[in-house]
Amino acid sequence: MPRSKCDVMSKEPSSNLESAMQMLIKTFHKYSGKEGDKYTLSRGELRELLTEELGNYLGNAQDKDAVERVMNDLDANNDGEVDFTEFIILMGALTVACNDFFLDSPPPKNKAESKGDGATTEEKKE
Repeated sequence: MPRSKCDVMSKEPSSNLESAMQMLIKTFHKYSGKEGDKYTLSRGELRELLTEELGNYLGNAQDKDAVERVMNDLDANNDGEVDFTEFIILMGALTVACNDFFLDSPPPKNKAESKGDGATTEEKKE
């Protein structure tokens, strides 16, 4: 018998991805419904979520114009609120942007690979 959606959230996650999915759902609902519809984020709720949960990634989350631009970009159905699907689009886009950034960045030097004179193992091979 297939598990219902509610059963999935009540189970302990068995993988990192399941944990991440549950965290996304829980975080959305932590902020949704404080104002109005409990299944959507108002502008104020979105601003609070961006500031509290993504402050390190979105340094300008305090900026009202920046939040307004994010809201307008996300609000696909133009109802003035962000539903869970629209929120997941934001999270996906941010994850892609972070992945692209890290792919373009040089890897951090690992002290464990150093041979003691400051050169990494790769530098020693050259």
